[in-house]
Amino acid sequence: MRSASMKPKARTSAVAQAKRTSRRPAASAVSLKSEQASLIEQVQRIAEGLGQMFAPFTEVVVHDLRTPKQAILAIHNNLSGRAVGEPATELGLARIADDDFPPVLANYPNRFADGRTAKSTSIGIKDSSGRYVAALCLNADVTLFRGFQHMLAQFCSTDGDAVADTLDPAGADAIRQRIDAFATRLAATPRELKTEQRRELMQTLKADGLLEIRRAMEIVSQHLGVSRATVYNDAK
Repeated sequence: MRSASMKPKARTSAVAQAKRTSRRPAASAVSLKSEQASLIEQVQRIAEGLGQMFAPFTEVVVHDLRTPKQAILAIHNNLSGRAVGEPATELGLARIADDDFPPVLANYPNRFADGRTAKSTSIGIKDSSGRYVAALCLNADVTLFRGFQHMLAQFCSTDGDAVADTLDPAGADAIRQRIDAFATRLAATPRELKTEQRRELMQTLKADGLLEIRRAMEIVSQHLGVSRATVYNDAK
């Protein structure tokens, strides 16, 4: 009789366990959706900050890859003429189709619809399941900068046949090169040299006759990033 009375309880316990188990996937799905929504919200905040910082020459776009037919969620500094609610690009579709797609594609050449050249970076955002749920894309209009580049190149160009001249004292380069070589031997940069190392350097420069060059102490102090008083003290 005792064993018979235990069977209904066992069945009840099994049914309850089955119900709890059946509810777990649903709870997990809800948790994943909440996580995805939180990720996309954070991406939108990042996009807003980047848009404000790099305005007006960089377009920042947030793509919601969960809804590829209306993927564009936000656009800051609209340079491409696209609109919120437009579908994902081929790059976005490739990410949706392949969880192993590279998470970051940086500085690749691109072009706006009106022909302007651009430099783009695309960053994929995954949830904890490893699925791409969003993408943050930056499209910089480099047309303006290429204009600057041309102007700077023209401004900095010199006539190769002109008379050689320099505002540096004669021998200044020799001092700098000797300092660089000394620092390199110590696996350091000139500005990283410690006090004892600077003192050794000054003795080396003195022995080589380089401190006899006009304005030598000024050249040394500038190259080491210390005051002239420090250099004079190191040379004692």
